[in-house]
Amino acid sequence: MKAAQFSRFGSPDVLEIADLPDPHPGPGQVRIAVRAAGVSVSDWKKRQGLMDQDQELPQTLGHEASGVVDELGEGVSDVAVGDRVFGLSGEGAAQAESAVLDHYVPIPPSLGFAAAAALPAALETAARALDQLGAGAGSTLLINGASGSIGSAAVQLAVARGARVIGTAGPANHEYLRSLGAEPVAYGKGMAERVRALAPGGADLALDVAGSGVLPELIGLAGAPANVVTIADFTGAQEHGVRFSRGDTGRALYVLNEIGPLIEAGRFAPPSVQTFPLTDITEAHRVGEEGHVRGKLVLLVG
Repeated sequence: MKAAQFSRFGSPDVLEIADLPDPHPGPGQVRIAVRAAGVSVSDWKKRQGLMDQDQELPQTLGHEASGVVDELGEGVSDVAVGDRVFGLSGEGAAQAESAVLDHYVPIPPSLGFAAAAALPAALETAARALDQLGAGAGSTLLINGASGSIGSAAVQLAVARGARVIGTAGPANHEYLRSLGAEPVAYGKGMAERVRALAPGGADLALDVAGSGVLPELIGLAGAPANVVTIADFTGAQEHGVRFSRGDTGRALYVLNEIGPLIEAGRFAPPSVQTFPLTDITEAHRVGEEGHVRGKLVLLVG
């Protein structure tokens, strides 16, 4: 099968499409003929050597994908060959013609493969952070960086839980945030004052998705470091006593099962996607690293 990999750490130019052996599912897993695969920040950090330089090279890429089931692992009875599914691959090799999924669910009827592939990582990250904050009915949640794929997922999941959501974004994305159920404010100087204009008492909770150095302001608005979670500012979290959310301390995989009914009921809109053929993965990485993508980058396969 064709798959994305790199044999040395570096710029997007180190990426290549290689011929690799077909994978096969183990117990409880399924293999899919990949139709679309998401591209995340972790992919280019991995490629740059910022995550796991001690591991052997070459390395493959990709943890989220959608496609058609073509092989079942032992004990799998909840899907059949030919079913459309999306989910997560623990092997980190989903940007390929075939991928093994450890966690998978049926694609909602209204979604295509690209939209489905954009969901798994953002959903799990957002749900995990909301769980850690305890965001729910009656709480006012401030989300810093609310218009990207993770931020927009967090907005919608929090709204579905009954929270009031205030989201920071550039003015061009304010109407988008309103459409998701959030009250938008501009980020940058004076952000705290703009939030207090909407919520004079500040927020009960704050989630930092953008990692833009605003943890002190978020702590001030939410009342204490314990009321703030960041997924993007590890150094700031250590400095200010804020919780840094990471997947190796417990994952919110249940959200994959819950998202279909929300989508079909019109209560959750997947992020916009920008697509590239798998063979253009180098360009996809370049676009992603420029940092101006609203929504999600997705590779199309086949």
